[in-house]
Parts: sequence; C-alpha cells; structure tokens
Amino acid sequence: MQPDRGSDAAILYRQELGAHGRQPVGNVTAKVGAAALPETFMTVRLNLFQRGQFEAGESVLIHGGASGIGTTATMLAKAFGASTIITTVGSDPQRDASMRLGADLAIDYRSEDFVEEVARFTGGKGVDVIVDIIAGDYVARNFAAAAINGRIVQIGVIKGPAKELDLFPMLAKRLTHIGSTLRSRTYAEKAQIIRELEEAVWPLIRQGAVKPQVYRLFDLRDARAAHELMDSGRHIGKIVLVTPAADRSLQAAVEGNTTRST
Repeated sequence: MQPDRGSDAAILYRQELGAHGRQPVGNVTAKVGAAALPETFMTVRLNLFQRGQFEAGESVLIHGGASGIGTTATMLAKAFGASTIITTVGSDPQRDASMRLGADLAIDYRSEDFVEEVARFTGGKGVDVIVDIIAGDYVARNFAAAAINGRIVQIGVIKGPAKELDLFPMLAKRLTHIGSTLRSRTYAEKAQIIRELEEAVWPLIRQGAVKPQVYRLFDLRDARAAHELMDSGRHIGKIVLVTPAADRSLQAAVEGNTTRST
C-alpha cells in the first residue's frame, strides 16, 4: 500500500445528484464530479475544519496530498485562507498537481524527509494543523513537524500502528492528537456536515472555484483493476466506478477514459 492510495473508489449510480445534493446534473463531467464529491468533501469538512479547528491564517500539512481526500483538503484549505499549505506526494506528476491545486510546497516522501522540509519552509515554526492518513512512524514525525499548540487529525493508518512512540514532544509542544473517521458518525452528525458544506462550500463548487478531482473512470466490472490502480499510489484524485445502470454518455466516457480530471 502506498501513502497516496486514498480512500475507496467512488461508485456512480444512475440517479446522480448535483453539487448541492438536490437537483440532477446534466453532463458527463458534472455527473462524475458529483459521484466523487460526497465522501471526500464530507471527510475534509469533518476532519480539517470541525475536528482540526482549522482557521484562516493557519498553516496545514496534508499527507497523501494526491489522494481524493488530499486534493480536496488542499483546495479547501486554500479557499478558506490557509497561510501555508504543505503536502506529501509520491511522484513528480503528483507534486505538479498538488502545487496547481494550491500547495505552497509539495514534498516527495520517496526522497525527502517531510520533517526537515517543513522545518525549513516554516523557519522552524512547524505547522498548525496536520491531516494524516498514514500513521506508523508518521506519528512521531508529525509531532516533530507540528507547531506549538498544533493539532494532528489521524484519519487513517495505512502503514499500521506506531511501534514505538516518545510522547514527550507532544507534551512539550502542547499538541492535540485527534482520532477521527466519517464512517462512525451518526446520521444526524453527517447531516450537519452536509448542511455546513451546502452553506460554505457548494457556492464555491457552483462558481467553479473548487472542483472534485477525478483521475479515471472504470466500469464496475473492472473494480479489481480500479483498486489495483489505487493501491499503486499513482493516481491523482478520485477513481470512479460506473455501474451498468449509468446512462450511455457515462458508459462512453468509461470506454474512452475521456474524463481524467474534472
């Protein structure tokens, strides 16, 4: 598994909803974007804004910056006034995409130490909020990269648990380490997240200021290939599965893989 694998592929059903969750969307690009939107945007709203308490003027570090969640977090952090956005990525194309979406610095975890790069880029201050899908040895390294009173939101453990952990840096910096998932939230809590998105984010989507990033479409029958691509960590944004019930325009898009990025 690669740090940029992201979350499960989205599935596009026949009755797609528009950006604000009520009206049907008309063209292929809009339908695919709508399918890629709910899980990633809800996850980012919950974890960066609610749990991480991100505010305008703060700095953020987003691990898995090329994943569906990572690309969304980058765009929303930029839209809501982050002073500095740093991401970790796994290839040159992912670095380029992350910078295009709003990152001030994209760190290649294959060849660069993100703790050193964060310290260099922030003048030793560190970052205020970290969103992490990796865990493992990233826990201690996140402590090192965080600023005084920093918040670390743990939303995944792709690399498994931390084997050893020195908690002293957490105490010395007065850090808050938060565990969080969207899946365990109640329907009422999810409804509140959607209301917040409708008020704060949907206008940005309608204006075209923020767009769900879709890397590739797959027919549902090719779900194995979709997951293999996701596990490879090569993708940028979401991978969308199209069901047999989807209309012909979507099936044609799958056959030609014409939708690479919305």
